Amino acid sequence: MTDESSRGLSGRRGHARRNDEVILTAARDVFVHDPGAPISAVAGRAGVGISALYRRYAGKEDLLRQLCLSGLHRFVLEAERAVAEPDGWAALAGFLERVVDADVHSLTVRLAGSFTPTAELVEVATRADELAASLVQRAQASGRLRADVTSEDLALVLEGCAAIRVADAVRTIQLRRRHLALLIQGLAGQDGPPLPGPAPRPGELNRWRPEG
Repeated sequence: MTDESSRGLSGRRGHARRNDEVILTAARDVFVHDPGAPISAVAGRAGVGISALYRRYAGKEDLLRQLCLSGLHRFVLEAERAVAEPDGWAALAGFLERVVDADVHSLTVRLAGSFTPTAELVEVATRADELAASLVQRAQASGRLRADVTSEDLALVLEGCAAIRVADAVRTIQLRRRHLALLIQGLAGQDGPPLPGPAPRPGELNRWRPEG
């Protein structure tokens, strides 16, 4: 292959990657706002033809799976970063802040039930669960995190923050950070009364996983 041909192929691949990034960004904007929106709305938002979208994704479900996988990968990335931090409590608090800012749960929870999960999704989700449990254990060992908190409780904390959404994106982030700060103070409430009711069961909140 000539140098010129190599440059041409590289250019086409680069263009395809850029198109894919544009499509995924548009899909996130469209489906987080309305999971029931048609795939044509994504093409319109991305400014690409519907045929270009279908060349990359077989259909809406395939696109939703990719969005959820992207969210799970970000969760794992931030959790692995936190596990490497020496202070267990600071690691947990920083992890929660970064995941809320990244709006991960708008992809992994809001889109729940809108696609059939793959083995890869379940594998990454399992890794995410393991890391979250490790962060909780380390924070409790530090003496700062109350002993009756579980990693499933963290899922509810993150879901609650993701539910906060107003028209202004900057204000949304401000309100989410404020709400998370209040919740983090509650997580550290060692002297408070026991939490009411049983904690969420492992797997109880994983709504997008297949039954059985």
